[in-house]
Amino acid sequence: MRILIVEDEKSISDVVLAYLKKDGYEADTASNGLQALELFNECRKKNAPYDLIILDLMLPRLSGEEVCKQIRLNSNVPIIMLTAKGSESDVIAGLDAGADDYVVKPFSPRVLLARVRAHLRGISGNEGSEDSSSIIRIGDLDIDLTAREIRRGEKAISVTRNEFLVFLTLASKPDKTFTRDELISKAFGDDYDGFDRTIDTYVKNLRRKLGDDSNTNNTGYIRTVHGFGYRIASE
Repeated sequence: MRILIVEDEKSISDVVLAYLKKDGYEADTASNGLQALELFNECRKKNAPYDLIILDLMLPRLSGEEVCKQIRLNSNVPIIMLTAKGSESDVIAGLDAGADDYVVKPFSPRVLLARVRAHLRGISGNEGSEDSSSIIRIGDLDIDLTAREIRRGEKAISVTRNEFLVFLTLASKPDKTFTRDELISKAFGDDYDGFDRTIDTYVKNLRRKLGDDSNTNNTGYIRTVHGFGYRIASE
């Protein structure tokens, strides 16, 4: 597994690099946004893309948000953003840019490593399954647990890992209404340290990507139960 670390503070970059290498990962580093995009594009052209990116948001030459947006134009590689701006609005802005996850500075390298492992591990228990239970049908959408894709017909819909996990959690129990806290726990685990409002961002992004009009009229795949949470519509 190869990871790209994008961080302009060398002391932080060196620590993250050491922890990743100790855990058996290969890693490259970039100290600014333009260099990060150059490395990312170069590896894609060589058919050796990165498996995950750790991305600081406050970067010279090109911001982390813009780097994330550029990468999302042609890749679903997991992106964990590092941010010194730990407010809920700042985190949501990063997720809106296309990041999968976030770690707030100052951070524990062990916590960051645990997040890396979680994203690279994929969805435990689903790999290798090839029976009919590996497909969940919601309306005209297929959730493929083996490929970890949401498809409409033969076309895969581009979603991040966390968006996929949120949609899968909702789809696993049609008509059950999940609170935000329940979605965080079921989708990401009890040890996930996140704002409950980040679920709103994942839902908003899913609705947009699925062509779901329910942001305004609540008639799409994901229904809002006001004052409580979200559910998948079964009809």
